[in-house]
Amino acid sequence: MDPKLLALGMLWYIVFLFSTTCHEAAHAWAAMKGGDRTAMLAGQVTLNPAPHMKREPFGTILVPILSFLFTGFMIGWASAPYDPYWQARYPKRAAWMALAGPIANIVIALVAGIILSIGLNNGLFLPSGSGMYPVVAAEAAGLDAIVQVLNITFLLNILLAVFNLLPVPPLDGSTAIGLVLSERSYAAFQRFISAPGASFMGLLIGWMLFGKIFSPIYALCVEILLH
Repeated sequence: MDPKLLALGMLWYIVFLFSTTCHEAAHAWAAMKGGDRTAMLAGQVTLNPAPHMKREPFGTILVPILSFLFTGFMIGWASAPYDPYWQARYPKRAAWMALAGPIANIVIALVAGIILSIGLNNGLFLPSGSGMYPVVAAEAAGLDAIVQVLNITFLLNILLAVFNLLPVPPLDGSTAIGLVLSERSYAAFQRFISAPGASFMGLLIGWMLFGKIFSPIYALCVEILLH
């Protein structure tokens, strides 16, 4: 394997593990604060990736590595357990629990964007002219690895936030929608999306929606970053 590709893959995996760990830890922390200790008792209120990897080895190890080898891009997943009876009893708390993961990704993307912007404004970084990795290190700065980590962090966390906020099962948006529905409407919606096959259909619909909305959202984020 090309050493440069291997190095890039390692950077992607570090960012992927950090981002998904923060996402799931935020879910677990918000659930704990809302009265559901399920994820806390499973040891997932932590930024240590090990408990999250142990729970979802397929989504945190195998799929990310294979997806990068075949596409040059890394996808995967993790999960935090919760009590469905708690969710049914406290739909608003469950909605905030669901939102906590994407909010964590938005905060991480903002931090990466701010650092990139500071580097651009001080001549350490330059616009790359490429949409996927919008910034490169200035030749004299010697910060190539750092700027690449920031690029990947910016891209991946926007992707995670946008995808997970889609209001289809089993994504976070299907639970977060409880914030704008009455308890009765939300209970009916939850019964509907709990039907057999709903999660599979939801993922298909979510993937189709994501393909249409992510590119313009990311292009807008890059535009804001560079101006």
